[in-house]
Amino acid sequence: MVALDTSALLDLAVEVATAAGNELLSRRDDAGQVDHKSSATDPVSEADRAAERRITEALSSARPDDGLLGEEGADRHGSTGLRWVIDPLDGTVNYLYGIPAWSVSIACEDEHGALVGAVIDPSRQETFSAVRHQGASRNGQPLRVNEPVELAGALLATGFSYDSEIRRRQAATLAFLLPQVRDIRRIGSAALDLCAVAAGRVDAYYEDTTARWDWAAGALVATEAGAVVTPLASGLLAAGPSLHTGLSALLAEAQARA
Repeated sequence: MVALDTSALLDLAVEVATAAGNELLSRRDDAGQVDHKSSATDPVSEADRAAERRITEALSSARPDDGLLGEEGADRHGSTGLRWVIDPLDGTVNYLYGIPAWSVSIACEDEHGALVGAVIDPSRQETFSAVRHQGASRNGQPLRVNEPVELAGALLATGFSYDSEIRRRQAATLAFLLPQVRDIRRIGSAALDLCAVAAGRVDAYYEDTTARWDWAAGALVATEAGAVVTPLASGLLAAGPSLHTGLSALLAEAQARA
């Protein structure tokens, strides 16, 4: 059996995500037609679709036998045991409003989960990347989570569903947490939130309604930077080891009360 060249897989993920990010930068003033998905507040633009087309075409050319899973419709079974999980524009609302907090996220998975991951922040010219068991980096510099962190001093990042009923429950969870931590940040890109945990820009990230493409690459970056990443409803929690246990228990209590 031929060993996988994870460096080559990561290089491909970074190259393709960077190209998609550059295309999105070029379209900032004209994202094209904007439609809606799960609700009237959940937009998808022609820029999203163009970025996904660019990514899938490049990956299909380089790795034609691998599987694909993308937010905007890419779905292909492969024969190699590898699958590329793509979010061509994580943070579409920010992008459409001109808020520079959006990203391109690409992970390559095997049967054990993410093997390599790349999250590109075009606005800040930052590349977050990771290879399983080989650490995580930002623009080539190693990343490490904040550790130790006490619950009362923790800065948390989170996100919210587009479904109004789910948002009511999430608001109740937030109201329960807020008096017991330092503060909350809502950045608007799950991939960047997870990379922020890895970089020590926040101490933890939780969100209970996300899709695999939202977190596949970012969760690997956070894990390889030392975070404990665990499932949370249909989302996940990522935090440094000293914070994770207490925060996990607090979230469970909050959700039981909601």
